[in-house]
Amino acid sequence: MHIKTTLATLFVAATLASCGKDEKQPTPDNVGDYILTVTPAASTGVADYLLNARTLESGVISTAGNGVEQDGTYRYYVTHKGKFFSMLYGQGNPGAVTAYNNKSGKLAKLTNFQTETVQAFAPVKDDILLFKIPRNPATTQIANWYKVSTNSLQISAEGTTNTLNIARNNELAHFSWLKQVGDKVYAPYFCIGGSNFSTTRPDSAWIAVFNYADMRLEKIIRDNRTSFIGRYFTDGLNVAENGDVYAFSSSVATQTTGTATTLTSTRPSAVTRIKAGTTEFDRTYLLDFEAASGGMNITNWLYLGNNNYLVGATTRAEKGAYAAGLNVGILNVVDKTYAPVTGLPTKADIKSLTTNNYSPQDGKTAYLGVNLKDGTGYVYKIDATAKTATQGLKVEGGTITAVQYLASE
Repeated sequence: MHIKTTLATLFVAATLASCGKDEKQPTPDNVGDYILTVTPAASTGVADYLLNARTLESGVISTAGNGVEQDGTYRYYVTHKGKFFSMLYGQGNPGAVTAYNNKSGKLAKLTNFQTETVQAFAPVKDDILLFKIPRNPATTQIANWYKVSTNSLQISAEGTTNTLNIARNNELAHFSWLKQVGDKVYAPYFCIGGSNFSTTRPDSAWIAVFNYADMRLEKIIRDNRTSFIGRYFTDGLNVAENGDVYAFSSSVATQTTGTATTLTSTRPSAVTRIKAGTTEFDRTYLLDFEAASGGMNITNWLYLGNNNYLVGATTRAEKGAYAAGLNVGILNVVDKTYAPVTGLPTKADIKSLTTNNYSPQDGKTAYLGVNLKDGTGYVYKIDATAKTATQGLKVEGGTITAVQYLASE
């Protein structure tokens, strides 16, 4: 149940579009370099729409008569090497990968092929690396990986890795996400004893380091100052401009006994660092996010450049293994400072925020989708310097879930 809910939240994306002077008249045909995906306002089980937009800062866009409809309800998205990839989560069944380019401001389908449903993916070199990860040790301990070439738009390589052997503690290693670091792939993971994600090891962080050429496991990086990095289906690693790697922990490991599930991490939500050129945690660096934020924990982040992150966070009362925070702020990982963003609607009025967002990485700008309980949605422009949010493009006819950018050909 938790997984389905989380995927429905995380995999859908955002609708934004061309600007018009009359905010009451959506433009019927939208073109532009911003790609927004939206779940139409309808009964459950509807497919996403992908929409192009000229700007995120003004105007109105609607799903009515616009966009590219997806075939399947749980989709997740990534842009890489001039292409937009839409991947179907098959909930145990095979999924599908659909690739588009942005032709003169409109998405154009390049290919559609079937692959396994995967739980972690990331751009690596000229590929999209996918991992299908087991979560029941009694069934299998083998994770399958696939490389999808952005040039041929086909699976160019595949293989397996044993997650029981990675964890080496009678639990399975479950990758929270993947990240290219130099010519390696870093795969932060949490340990699980079964499909309910329960663990007896809540207070450690691990990263499996793979050589990308042959996906050979080279080493495990460990740290016991935090709980695991990221969250289920949530990227907790980022590589800064100088090559330093930063990692956040939400501190949301759980233990399930019978029908009761409890949070068991005793470490604070925090940020750790791996310095450029090393493959060990920097023991001189620890950013206690709970102390910096007045007791909150990070649930997701977006890198803006210049060591600044747009952070979503939950309070202690809101904290949960799959809870996405509605508290928005700016975190600087070098200065170790945190400040809330002003100008957003009140939390009482917000239904959800997008966790798949866009930044030009100029050090200060981000675009965030905000869905309100009254059924309306907007894209807000975040200014990290002023710590402010300004209302931009209005989205009608559905729920914004992500904001992407893809330059036109």
